[in-house]
Amino acid sequence: MQRISVLLLVLLVCSATAMQAQAQAPKPDPEVKKLLPQLGHWTYEGEAKPGPLGPGGKSTGEMTCQMILGGFFMQCRSTDKGPSGETRSLMFEGYDPVNKNFSIGNYNDHGTRLSGVLTITGNTWTYEWKLGEQQVKGTVILAPDLASGTYKTEISPDGKTWTPVGESRYTKVPPAAKK
Repeated sequence: MQRISVLLLVLLVCSATAMQAQAQAPKPDPEVKKLLPQLGHWTYEGEAKPGPLGPGGKSTGEMTCQMILGGFFMQCRSTDKGPSGETRSLMFEGYDPVNKNFSIGNYNDHGTRLSGVLTITGNTWTYEWKLGEQQVKGTVILAPDLASGTYKTEISPDGKTWTPVGESRYTKVPPAAKK
């Protein structure tokens, strides 16, 4: 009888520990909420200038963003049609509470991999990363209604002298009406 009591006590402690661990599951840092305006489906059109990022010309595309991995990260998939043909990309953004910044990783079907940081100040989002020895900066300015915005890309060999390489206008596609 004493063995059964000990066994029941051990099971009770294990169950309580498991329930407590579930109740205290980690939650995303509140800073992650700053990414939420990017959620949804977007279309864009723009113009690239000829330079180190490719030939110049008009481009169009679409991007869909969603929260993943328990709300800790945002994943954005995009398809761009421009002077270099079609490019598909996958981007991840998440808040790093240790370094107190947003980290980004961008991968495309041409084999390009970029990693860097994102700074969000109000409706201005600044992406910064390295492409070989070049520094690249992208600046998004969202409209007050968070349903459109502009994106400008610049490149620099030294982080001091910046050359514009492209500009786009983004529009959020409203969700389809539920039937």
